[in-house]
Amino acid sequence: MALDNPAFSRNSAFSAQGGAAAAHDISAQQLQQMYNQPATPPAGETMAVETTIQKAAVSFGLLLVGAALGWLTTESLPFLWIGAGIVGFVLVLVNTFKREPSPALILAYSAVQGVFVGGISAWYESINPGIVAQAVIATLVVVGVTLALFASGKIRASKKATKIFLIAMVGYLVFSLVNLGIMLFGGAEGNPWGLRGSFEIMGIPLGVILGVFVVIMAAYSLVLDFDFIQQGVRNRAPKKYEWSGVFGIMVTVIWLYLEILRMLAIAQSSD
Repeated sequence: MALDNPAFSRNSAFSAQGGAAAAHDISAQQLQQMYNQPATPPAGETMAVETTIQKAAVSFGLLLVGAALGWLTTESLPFLWIGAGIVGFVLVLVNTFKREPSPALILAYSAVQGVFVGGISAWYESINPGIVAQAVIATLVVVGVTLALFASGKIRASKKATKIFLIAMVGYLVFSLVNLGIMLFGGAEGNPWGLRGSFEIMGIPLGVILGVFVVIMAAYSLVLDFDFIQQGVRNRAPKKYEWSGVFGIMVTVIWLYLEILRMLAIAQSSD
């Protein structure tokens, strides 16, 4: 307790009036400065680019392991990757609405979604040989270019662009749900892609045009992910939020890859 502190005993020799004046001076001059200073975690417990990259490498490593499993078991266990896709969707919702990032759940998402990605990639490859390599290369190019432009300061997240992005995302979600309904109830003349493949604009399938549009949206989503990490490092956010940045990048890259894969499949089926 303060009463047992020797410094407190020495200070008690001052008169009550002098002590009150000193306390008043501290509260008026020094305490305000203390309150104005941002509260930051101890050194080594804040977000850093290096450790975020390390966590991302582990997550993508699990994704690749899961993808290999999904690819190899597509024929022997055809429902494994479909079940993994459902579980992955649930984990996306849990991680998105969870207040605190959970490394275990994020790593679980990476592994489970990897199984789904591997399985659906094998399915696409069986229909269009060589398409997976094209989609992987295209995905790496988009991610690399986006990261280079962001690092150089050529592109940045803005409030206006983010609002447009959110509106576009809602519109695309509504279209996807409508198109799914049309596919389930056979309203697209037997086309496996629904309106994406049966409807054309100037001879170009709607799915290809939408694919380009979605790739641009996914690229901006990456910008938002990079910006989140950059702002977290700059503002010395707690280290646990590195996992939030990693999760955002994982979701965006997987989404980007799947959209490119579908766009290429629709383009090749229309030839």
